[in-house]
Amino acid sequence: MIQLYAWDTPNGRKISVALEEMGLPYRVEPVDITKGRQFEPDFLAISPNNRIPAIVDPDGPDGAPLSVFESGAILVYLAEKTGRFLPATGRGRVQVMEWLMWQMGGFGPMPGQVHHFLSVDETDRAYGLARYQKETHRLYGVLDRRLADRAFVAGDLSIADFAILGWAWRHARHRVDLAEYPNVRRWYDALMSRPAVQRGFSVALS
Repeated sequence: MIQLYAWDTPNGRKISVALEEMGLPYRVEPVDITKGRQFEPDFLAISPNNRIPAIVDPDGPDGAPLSVFESGAILVYLAEKTGRFLPATGRGRVQVMEWLMWQMGGFGPMPGQVHHFLSVDETDRAYGLARYQKETHRLYGVLDRRLADRAFVAGDLSIADFAILGWAWRHARHRVDLAEYPNVRRWYDALMSRPAVQRGFSVALS
């Protein structure tokens, strides 16, 4: 049984959704980031960047336990382990990797900055909040255009969708109204109606 070290955050939810969609048995090991649990030596041993999520797979590629940190790396590892949600070769694989990297590099860090600046004193936040909200809306626009003529970002349902969904789940916190992005809204509603996705979002991570 895979051990999932996580907390109730967009990056944690990416992995719980993927595990549910892939049908892999797992056990949650909550890492309370509000109490600095991510800095404790036992967690740093599997996640040296002191960030959640991380996993430990007792049945790694060589039959020995393997730990994996960084949500994108975890998604690729799980997809390759199961042979699901990531084409093995070809254009389809390239597209999934493009959109997974798009999420990791932009649609996560930018909304995350919105989260940060909404939490600081109002007199100190105006410039940063305006900057990152503008970029967050730009990224939602990119996603909306991508989804204009397809059901999922890379053709078939993939780990890229799970990665992006983890952050789109917090659209209200980003101060983004999905009514402005109808293709994103359609994609979001379709994914959130999937039973495995619902399980992934309801499992207790904290």
